[in-house]
Amino acid sequence: MIHNLLIGLHILAVIAWMAGLLYLPRLFAYHTRADAGSQMDETFKVMEAKLMAMIINPSGFAVVVFGGALIWNDVGSFGWDYFARPWAFAKLAGVIFLFGWHGFLSSERKKIAVGSSVRTERFWRMVNELPFLAAIVIVLSATLKW
Repeated sequence: MIHNLLIGLHILAVIAWMAGLLYLPRLFAYHTRADAGSQMDETFKVMEAKLMAMIINPSGFAVVVFGGALIWNDVGSFGWDYFARPWAFAKLAGVIFLFGWHGFLSSERKKIAVGSSVRTERFWRMVNELPFLAAIVIVLSATLKW
């Protein structure tokens, strides 16, 4: 019962985290159109900061907590060779990428807030789907266990 609860909480945390990781670059793309110091610029700064502070960071933390608990449970059941399985390695690589992406977005948000970002609207539109591509690898790795 506890294992299933952890899975459910982990899935909910991942959904919230992914929503934020997919939405923030879209906000950045729109933000590039705003004139510095304009009302639109200030509105985007507030939206981006709140998205990071209220959704992305807490849900990322919850992903680590519930995912870590699930890994701890699986290692207890299967031993440390759990990590040597190709599917677990692929999933872990995807998760590491997503946390790197999370950090990159956080850094870029700070640069945008002070007007020092050099990224273009085109850049943000091109990279917007990277978290979803990682999610495909992660979900298929975990469900197919190949």
